[in-house]
Amino acid sequence: MEAVVGSKVPAADNTLRILSLLASRKAPTPAAMIASLLDLPRSSVYQLLTVMHEHGFIAHYPEDKSYGLGVAAFELSSAYTRQEPLARLGAPLVAQLVDKVGESAHLAVLHGADVLYIVEERAKGRPSLVTDVGVRLPSHLVASGRAILSALPKSQVRALYPTPASFAGRESQSTISTYAQLRRELDQSAQRGYAVERGDLTADFNSLAVEIRDASGWPVAAVAVTFLADRIPEDQWGNLLEPIRATAAQLTARLHGHRQQ
Repeated sequence: MEAVVGSKVPAADNTLRILSLLASRKAPTPAAMIASLLDLPRSSVYQLLTVMHEHGFIAHYPEDKSYGLGVAAFELSSAYTRQEPLARLGAPLVAQLVDKVGESAHLAVLHGADVLYIVEERAKGRPSLVTDVGVRLPSHLVASGRAILSALPKSQVRALYPTPASFAGRESQSTISTYAQLRRELDQSAQRGYAVERGDLTADFNSLAVEIRDASGWPVAAVAVTFLADRIPEDQWGNLLEPIRATAAQLTARLHGHRQQ
């Protein structure tokens, strides 16, 4: 069967052109500018934007009357690195991390407003955790999710948490139940260079996490270590953070295609 080319399906072609344009811009773009830059009729652009917005591929910013990429577009863009290749590249590094620190560790990716765990390595003699492979948890409740969110543009995070209802639906010990509280936590994570979870999801357990970025600098995953709070006091966290950061740097290098030393 002959392949269908873009010129035979103009709506599909123009949809992809709009997505590519939005992906190339540093800020949301008004519909009129999109139409002008792509030399498309405004009516067609508005129709396509409406459909893409309904499916989550673009986000609409009514105050600015502009459009940017949505959650669904982000999930597509990071699909390669968040699935099997990332797990295959990361699994041996996570295992090495566990050997170094003697605590359980995992690798997680963002999946909508949740994190999806793709690698889990439990340290010998340590209790089982809820962060098993394939489990999804609200990203604002866990260190790995906070690490990824802290590296995302603020507009992207806001799109993931548009209303107070975005924080409902799971019992936890977390003090984060509003966007303002989440924003403060993410700003602190970005300033520190790592994210923290202090018993938010499971009482008596703390976690530390560092994000992993792809070749374009986009945060695609996070590596985290989880431990009993009374085993490792905060003044000893540095013993964990150095190998966590080293693991994140190694996996980042692998994603970029660099050879490891």
